[in-house]
Amino acid sequence: MQSIRWTWSYIRNNKIRLFFGLLLALVVSALSMANPYLAGKIVDDVMYGQNKGLLWPMLALMIGLTIVRTFIRYGYQLMFEMLSQGVIFKMRENLYNRLLQLDFTFYDRTKTGDIMARMTGDMEAIRHFTAWSIYMIFENAAILIFAIVFMFSIHPPLALAILAIAPIIGFFAYRLSNAVKPTFTEIRNQFAKLNSVVQENISGNRVVKAFAKESYEIEKFSIENEAFKDRNLQSAKIWEKYLPVLDSLAGVLTVVMILVGGIMVTNGSLTIGELVTFNSLIWALNNPMRMAGWLINDVQRFIASAEKVEDLLLTESEIINGLEQNNIHDAEATVEFDHVYFSYGDGTVLEEISFEANPGQTVGIIGPTGSGKSTLVNLLSRFYDTTSGAIHVGGMNVKEWDIHKLRSSMGMVMQDIFLFSDTIEGNIAYGNPNASLEDVQAAAKKAEAHDFIRNLPEGYDTIVGERGVGLSGGQKQRIALARALLKDPSILILDDTTSSVDMETEERIQKTLHSIQQNKTCFIIAHRISSVKDADLILVMHDGKIIERGKHEELLLKRGYYSNVFQNQYGNFDIQLMARK
Repeated sequence: MQSIRWTWSYIRNNKIRLFFGLLLALVVSALSMANPYLAGKIVDDVMYGQNKGLLWPMLALMIGLTIVRTFIRYGYQLMFEMLSQGVIFKMRENLYNRLLQLDFTFYDRTKTGDIMARMTGDMEAIRHFTAWSIYMIFENAAILIFAIVFMFSIHPPLALAILAIAPIIGFFAYRLSNAVKPTFTEIRNQFAKLNSVVQENISGNRVVKAFAKESYEIEKFSIENEAFKDRNLQSAKIWEKYLPVLDSLAGVLTVVMILVGGIMVTNGSLTIGELVTFNSLIWALNNPMRMAGWLINDVQRFIASAEKVEDLLLTESEIINGLEQNNIHDAEATVEFDHVYFSYGDGTVLEEISFEANPGQTVGIIGPTGSGKSTLVNLLSRFYDTTSGAIHVGGMNVKEWDIHKLRSSMGMVMQDIFLFSDTIEGNIAYGNPNASLEDVQAAAKKAEAHDFIRNLPEGYDTIVGERGVGLSGGQKQRIALARALLKDPSILILDDTTSSVDMETEERIQKTLHSIQQNKTCFIIAHRISSVKDADLILVMHDGKIIERGKHEELLLKRGYYSNVFQNQYGNFDIQLMARK
């Protein structure tokens, strides 16, 4: 019932369509009683009576009512389709908005395939319920009630004899509902797993081919596909167990009607015409009973899907938005980490992180893979929140800032470069959609991307393809850098931005960055000494801790981790001589 109440919160915004749709369905259900009644009248009054002239008018009336019923049914089916599209439109928008509001922690623990299953298969199940199941349940219930009332108005004893089987049918329908509900939840969960395998394979197809793992991936898909097939077969076996019983019981109604009705006709308590009417009304009983199984199927499928979608819509971000709405200007972009700790799962990722960076300063962060470098700037952007300690931007705790205002002040080039399936111009202008082509080109020049873009067949109108396919790693990095620079942020974060470009290009990029860093607070994460050697403060991280800090020359003279990295990259030179240089 919770799923139905939740869906009703969307349907009630379209309750006028719902009301008129159900009203028309009620009219069609009532009109369905006319033909059985007229058929009985033709037998009693025309065939066995003296009113031969009524035959053609009654036949014409039956045909006319059938046509009217068909057009009315088309009308309310269209209304319910419009209702369902309105519901799904709003639900899909709310779901998409919720996905954009959720934090990184949610995406870390939720598979993409599961999310896609909710956006596609689950939405379709809800659409089908609102477009078809609602009016079918109402229409069949109305037909059943009208038929029972009509039967009792004609001949109560025969009606009671026929309806004696109804409790048995209801019992088996209830058993079917309880038996099939868990299978639909399992089918839905397995479909999400199957979706995840397909999504991962499509995203990682280059890796699959590079390692010649096609056979392995096919086997992995086959396992999940086999499991999906087994879940559906399990559901089908339950259906095969109960549906024949329901169909057989529905067929027994006709036998009871002929047996009991025939006896009543022979003793004169029932006319032939009334028996014909009862025979026609058996359809009105049989059809809802036969449809009960299919409707139970649709309702249980809807419940399984609605629970998943509702669960996602009710998921709250662990990052609570602050209230400060002021913009962060360049001169105010002081960043301070104050005894920051961060744990993820059962492990401590960052420990006792403290430093300060003022506008116009550059902080270089270096260290081995997994030392916590990227996590540090992720905390600054509030992709995650600190476990303890505080991070201040502009003198205020980042938790007090409105997240949109905080992140709008930052330009970030992430380690995992993502480009949209759009033009190069569109990708660069993503953070500043009002930028002119000249602005885009200026940013590309600063990022040393203009020359290679200009040499492409379509230039800035070149479609880069999904995730930037067709571009080299260095080209994607430079486009991402241009995107960040065009935003003209107060805080610039570069996470391993030049790792895929050649040394000469990196040097030109470094010179450009030096020229634009005035009054900006910059963070450069890198493995190359050349990327951080000119920073005002270099933090050397290892196992989530800052093990060394200082300027390039100071760190060389300490002969610690930084000095070792320098010698590995540049050779075993005289450290004191290099420091003086």
